[in-house]
Amino acid sequence: ADFIIGLLESNLGNRKKAVRYAPLFASIFFFVLLNNWLGLLPGVGPAIQYNDIPLLRPFTADLNATLAMALIGMFFVEMIAIRESGPLKHLRHYFAGSLWNPLTYLVGTFEIFTEFTRLFSLGLRLFANVAIGEILIGIFAYLGGILGPVTALPFTLLEIFVAALQAYIFVLLCLSYLALATEHNEHEERVTEARQPVM
Repeated sequence: ADFIIGLLESNLGNRKKAVRYAPLFASIFFFVLLNNWLGLLPGVGPAIQYNDIPLLRPFTADLNATLAMALIGMFFVEMIAIRESGPLKHLRHYFAGSLWNPLTYLVGTFEIFTEFTRLFSLGLRLFANVAIGEILIGIFAYLGGILGPVTALPFTLLEIFVAALQAYIFVLLCLSYLALATEHNEHEERVTEARQPVM
């Protein structure tokens, strides 16, 4: 619990907010981690197939699933940013320059487009890492023949670590996107605190 709160605090710069949002990001982490590890169970993946289609597949080895998870992650990032800043201030975050300058709208549109690229990169990164691990285990299990479980064992053990790392990276990226979306808010809070008279 302290590790997740510390991670949130380092990204958000505020312990109170870190404690408030720790359950949400901890849930995301353990959901991704559990689904990554479920893909390493015997019989999951290409081991058991029907009409060349695996009967059991890890949730995170499906691109539709990882994109849905990325969409949910980015939805929470935006909702928290709006909650912390307010709708108008959050929208102004994208259009940071003078509203009389046409370049402000061009840069703002590009910033909004960047949010969509973050969504796709978040989903694709998780999918690619899990799917590649699944393929590697399948290849070495096939090459080993009757000793398939032995030849695939080193890669299975490696994937246990990679699965945990990918869950950590997924949450860390969501947190960094949240930090970017609320950094103007943190700056204003620090300025307000600095202006308050010392009693």
